[in-house]
Amino acid sequence: DPVCGVSWTKQARSPCALMSLLCTPTPHPPSPHPLPWGRITSPVAHVHFLLLCTDGTECIKANAKSCGECIQVSEKCGWCTDHVSTFLKQGEPKSARCDDLESLKKKGCSVAKIENPRGSQTVDKDVPVTNRSKAGGKKLTPEQITQIQPQKLTLNLRSGEAQSFNLKFKRAEDYPIDLYYLMDLSYSMKDDLENVKNLGTSLMYEMSKITSDFRIGFGSFVEKTVMPYISTTPAKLLNPCTGDQNCTSPFSYKNVLKLTNDGQQFNTLVGQQQISGNLDSPEGGFDAIMQVAVCGEQIGWRNVTRLLVFSTDAGFHFAGDGKLGGIVLPNDGKCHLENNMYTMSHYYDYPSIAHLVQKLSDNNIQTIFAVTEEFQPVYKELKNLIPKSAVGTLSANSSNVINLIIDAYNSLSSEVILENSKLPDGVTIAYQSHCKNGVVGEGENGRKCSNISIGDEVSFNISVTAHKCPKQNKPETIKIKPLGFTEEVEIVLKFICECECQKTGEANSKMCHNGNGTFECGACRCNDGRVGRLCECSSDEVNSDDLDANCRRDNGTDICSNNGDCVCGTCECKKRDNPEERYSGEYCECDNFNCDRSNNKLCGGHGRCECRVCICDTNYTGSACDCSLDTTTCLASNKQICNGRGNCECGTCKCTDPKFQGPTCEICPTCPGVCAEHKDCVQCRAFGTGEKKETCERDCGYFKLIKVKDRDKLPQPVQAFPLMHCKERDNNDCWFYYTYMVDNNTEKIVHVVEKRECPDIADVLPIVAGVVAGIVLIGLALLLIWKLLMIIHDRREFAKFEKEKMNARWDTGENPIYKSAVTTVVNPKYEGK
Repeated sequence: DPVCGVSWTKQARSPCALMSLLCTPTPHPPSPHPLPWGRITSPVAHVHFLLLCTDGTECIKANAKSCGECIQVSEKCGWCTDHVSTFLKQGEPKSARCDDLESLKKKGCSVAKIENPRGSQTVDKDVPVTNRSKAGGKKLTPEQITQIQPQKLTLNLRSGEAQSFNLKFKRAEDYPIDLYYLMDLSYSMKDDLENVKNLGTSLMYEMSKITSDFRIGFGSFVEKTVMPYISTTPAKLLNPCTGDQNCTSPFSYKNVLKLTNDGQQFNTLVGQQQISGNLDSPEGGFDAIMQVAVCGEQIGWRNVTRLLVFSTDAGFHFAGDGKLGGIVLPNDGKCHLENNMYTMSHYYDYPSIAHLVQKLSDNNIQTIFAVTEEFQPVYKELKNLIPKSAVGTLSANSSNVINLIIDAYNSLSSEVILENSKLPDGVTIAYQSHCKNGVVGEGENGRKCSNISIGDEVSFNISVTAHKCPKQNKPETIKIKPLGFTEEVEIVLKFICECECQKTGEANSKMCHNGNGTFECGACRCNDGRVGRLCECSSDEVNSDDLDANCRRDNGTDICSNNGDCVCGTCECKKRDNPEERYSGEYCECDNFNCDRSNNKLCGGHGRCECRVCICDTNYTGSACDCSLDTTTCLASNKQICNGRGNCECGTCKCTDPKFQGPTCEICPTCPGVCAEHKDCVQCRAFGTGEKKETCERDCGYFKLIKVKDRDKLPQPVQAFPLMHCKERDNNDCWFYYTYMVDNNTEKIVHVVEKRECPDIADVLPIVAGVVAGIVLIGLALLLIWKLLMIIHDRREFAKFEKEKMNARWDTGENPIYKSAVTTVVNPKYEGK
């Protein structure tokens, strides 16, 4: 929240309801000088809190008995003047006529019957600001110069409603100036007096560059003429200085020269002044400032710019210091000059700083403190407490006093600060400044503009708000003025505390039980001693048991069903904090907030609650009006109701075929083709591959994807949510597993195993080596087998031969036909050696 920095919860019916519990408005910091102006004491933060924390409930809570009381609650409240029988429901009290405007309209009160007066404003005097130059035009008197516009307004204030107006300020050229030079004539200022003796003509010359109408005056001060501030011995009273110094007798304050435009006279009279003396270091300058401020006739102040130059090289006494001299009476803030001498310094204490601030402000005097370097810190603190004041550093002998005055005047006149007189009780004021170069100020900064040159124009938007009517209901007057200026704006405040319809009320009307009240604004305002909506009862009869019996339903024990009060034998129902909620009925047995709810809405948001029963809108039925009779929400894409596979009940399809589900019975998670339909989207979202890899984000966001570690973690089919198990292969011959289902919220959910099952990649070298080795081994084996077979075969053949040889039938004798194949030849030459 912009005000409290908190958020409101369901426990509070509105942000303001919570703020009323948690917000603690911070009052404006107290002023160290209690001026009688609203800018110091107005609780700004509290006002903002009141303006923000206002809603319709306050109109109901106010329990207003008349139209006048109602419109004083808030600017949002109105009073229905419709006749009793046509507006108020049975059991509703008269105060139910007071409510915020929208609630009154909802209750059936026509706009023409709502009393809702608004505030207004009238400009009574609006003289334009003066536009002239110093060089041209005729010379004007101060009364003919206008720097602020308008000069008088009348505001008609409705409680809680702000009335705003613009105030224009223009610093006029050649505006008259009165300057009074107040000087400390204690002994330490002896050398300063010599330089001030020629101040008149020199200052007149310099100020003539600023204004053609300049007057100057002179006054001096020392100290109260009692111990311990001065020595009261006869010799010291005649000459308080030591040695051969010739000093004048001590005095409190002396008005030496009334304001004049004769600079030479100033020089002459100041030249005749003598230094005096006192005992303590602080001086009695505050006594002198008070007399200069309040003795306007003796000083000669005009209604022009008033400057007071206070010149000293010491500190100051203030309220309470007089007790040292036995003076206990507070300063009365009145003029006590006789023969231009302050005669009551021994009788009244020094004024307080706050008292001085008030008198200087009342008399539009701007103060310039011309003090030595030593006391600069003290007087700068004093300057912070006195509006429209300045501090300048005075040289040891006051030789720079003219430049000091010129600089201080330029500084003071370049800033305008608005102040207002004391505000009536319950009235607040807010400022917004529109200064040079488009600078806008709010709050306390909205009261002032700086760096204003002669001829510059600035404006202020001022809002005045009344939060209640004054007790006597009489007009009040407040004034707004720029500090240091005599011009002001007078504002007459008139308060709207009664309604127009009250002026046409019928006294002793027959409509108010035979003349027991005044019929006004659609209701009876009972005479003294009469009560009831129609003033039908005497106040003596209100607590009668017989009357209470009329407020018990079916002779029960509860009066007005514990929801109201029995007034004159008739139930007046209690009000609720929420203006939309109310009790009604003869015994307050009905209300409009205890009906059945659907989706946390009363009567499902499709009906109204009357006497705890929902009256449904067209096309809705049910105890909470939560059953829609409209079948358009059940139409499938083929324009069939529930796709021909269900019934439309309360706007929702109830599928009769368990395979189908969804809002229109069009989703079949277990039908053939489901796995192939969603394969590409599952593949691209789970693994970033597949045909829809490039368009995955656009085309495949229609389901919720959940990854699981292995196939055992995939959900199993249940009756509540039909589920399809899918096994698909991608372009890499990898298998991936997933399930597809649709829950009761028609949300599509896919569970997928995060790792695919892919075949291992073969190593070629071992395979080739294995094949070659296999071939070689097979060849060797074949050779061995062949060799073995041949050996076996040869052995069998040899065995057969041997067997046949053994079985031969001829003997070993010579065959007659046998001839030997061997021929023996003998070499004849062989000798046998």
